[in-house]
Amino acid sequence: MHPYFRHARLALLALLSAASAAAGYEVAFSDSDYSRQVCSGMWGDADTYINVTFDPRTSYGQVAMAIYEWKDVKYLGAVTSESDDSLPQKTYVCTTDAVTSGLCLYQDIGKFIYNSTDGTPMNQTSFWTASVTLDQVASSRSKPDHLRTRSGTASIQVHPIPRQESETLNPSPAGMLMYTGPIQYQVRKTGYYCVAIVPVTIVPPASRQVSSETQYHPTYNGVVLFKNTFDGQLPAADYPKVNFYLSMFFAYALFGCAWAWLCYRHMTELLPIQHYLSGLVAFMVVEMAANWVYYRYLNAHGKNAASIVFLFVVAILDAGRNALSFFMLLVVSLGLSVVRETLGRTMIKCQALAAAHFVFGVLYAVGIVELSLESTSALVLLLFVIPLAFTLSGFLMWILHSLTGTMNQLAARKQRYKLKMFQRLYYILLAAVVVIAIFFVVSSYSFSDRLAEDYAAKSWRARWWLLDGYLALLFFVAFWSIAYLWRPTEHNRRLAMSDELAQEDEDAEDYDLEALQSRTAAREDDEITLVNNRREPEPLAENHVVFEIGDEDAGSDDEADATKKRRGGERKSVEEHEGSTDEREGLMRGRQRDRND
Repeated sequence: MHPYFRHARLALLALLSAASAAAGYEVAFSDSDYSRQVCSGMWGDADTYINVTFDPRTSYGQVAMAIYEWKDVKYLGAVTSESDDSLPQKTYVCTTDAVTSGLCLYQDIGKFIYNSTDGTPMNQTSFWTASVTLDQVASSRSKPDHLRTRSGTASIQVHPIPRQESETLNPSPAGMLMYTGPIQYQVRKTGYYCVAIVPVTIVPPASRQVSSETQYHPTYNGVVLFKNTFDGQLPAADYPKVNFYLSMFFAYALFGCAWAWLCYRHMTELLPIQHYLSGLVAFMVVEMAANWVYYRYLNAHGKNAASIVFLFVVAILDAGRNALSFFMLLVVSLGLSVVRETLGRTMIKCQALAAAHFVFGVLYAVGIVELSLESTSALVLLLFVIPLAFTLSGFLMWILHSLTGTMNQLAARKQRYKLKMFQRLYYILLAAVVVIAIFFVVSSYSFSDRLAEDYAAKSWRARWWLLDGYLALLFFVAFWSIAYLWRPTEHNRRLAMSDELAQEDEDAEDYDLEALQSRTAAREDDEITLVNNRREPEPLAENHVVFEIGDEDAGSDDEADATKKRRGGERKSVEEHEGSTDEREGLMRGRQRDRND
């Protein structure tokens, strides 16, 4: 081949590869990979496909190749042994030994073995397999001597079989397939698809009995492109996050506008807690927008240095949102600006816990994006999860304990309006804890078999929901429930640092001035009558009436009855005083008449 055409072909393949990179999710592969297959979920329609591209500059030899949907993995390979653990349980590639054992046919040498125990033909499944010869377009000097001829082409007989249109969507070639360009596999159904590539060692017939050093081991590098229903480089399992965070951004912005309008209407009556909530609402709108932009960037440009920096920014915003939210709930539960004006040294402890939760939240947010659940050890995953779980548990326990104490204090002071607000806050948090506990059980059950062979195939559609969507939606519902509870209204001053006046008759005496004076006088009288009290009793006026003090327990049962008795006694003493005055005046008049007579 003329060098000009050779370089033109390389340029064309490079252009096709670059165009593919911008069109879908791509995964690189090589002959040195531990795993011989590349898998990914796919959203299927009429325009979705899988492209397998080999690098022509570094790839030569022969490989066995198969593409299939995971539900048809049961047809891959033939059972070798079910009882002898020293033998492989399955043989996947058809070789001369497999032909001798009756596992495959001679014309299928170099292909993956299709084994249907239920009699299903290959063309009724998603299974596609071929024996692919990689065309070395670079200098033939890099080829082993036994693969070079005088014309510079391989001595192995190759039958190029172009892909033909047929009733079968992806027909497998009958002979050996010579690689001349990207191999395309049409995808019409949503599912979890895998591309398996295994090198096939070629032994020249002349040297088969001479030495094993002349065996030819294939070398290859390439890229698998998964073209989904969307344009971009995100895997199908992560793409739902783009639309999800866009929806969350609009939802936060809409509720934020409603919150801003309420704050504007009651601007002069805003409480400190409502100022904190306003700042948190603005923070979360920015955080949702940053998450959406981050995944849009990944979808457009893939992972690079800029995406890593962007990831840390999003992780910091996410951890900051959680830390600020829990910190705000904690100080509200402690009664700041409602029950007490300051928290003292307790505020420092709250800030320290929030700072620790922020640091561990950043590590967790980075870890769930960068780490692979299937390949990462459980110990490493726990190092990211356990510290955050401790700070989260500390926040929840402290919040619920403080909220209970604040409600008891408000109940003792008979502050019914404030108590109702804190009770509703308690119910919201209790419901959130129950939902989180259910989520923990479900996610633990889901991740318990993460090392299973079919874990990714079963969970790829819902994994984003378990890792991101579920908790984000729960936070949204809980936050706006609390914000609605503490929204700015015309009754804001009832939550300020002031005591609520009594609303019922039995509590009115707690705030009645006469009752307070009577109780004060009663306490002074009790102190006077104490045996060991050094104070001397004051002389009583003639018109004062002294009541007999009965049994101490009986007299102290009902403070209201005692007050009424005192009031009745005062009225009685006044009436008796008036009666005695009239009587005295009558006697005086009688004596004066007698004298006149």
